[in-house]
Amino acid sequence: MTLRQTRNAATRQRSASRGSVTAETAAMLPALMIVLAAALWAIQAVNVQLECVDAARAAVRAAARGEPLDQVRELARSATRPDAHVEITRDAEFTHVEIAVDVRPAWGVSLPAVPVSAAATAATEP
Repeated sequence: MTLRQTRNAATRQRSASRGSVTAETAAMLPALMIVLAAALWAIQAVNVQLECVDAARAAVRAAARGEPLDQVRELARSATRPDAHVEITRDAEFTHVEIAVDVRPAWGVSLPAVPVSAAATAATEP
């Protein structure tokens, strides 16, 4: 077998598989977009979780100092989302704040919501 025959055989093999990468990429692209969308949704849920933790900490400090509970609720909602469910319990020893939010992606309103919540407890000041 001469060098020319070897080169022609290699060229024929390359031309038979030519374009297969493009076809595979086109077939894989929808699945890749779904994975990307799910990852962005998860990042959004983690971001809301961190907002809830920060809001619960600020709210429990304010409630433990003795501020009115309506103002504490508004403080917590302003730090997270207006539709956040804020539950505050205050007794002589401890103050407890729990914040819950349902996270739904902006691009998928019909998708189920992911419940995210955070809680914080502090000693009630006299």
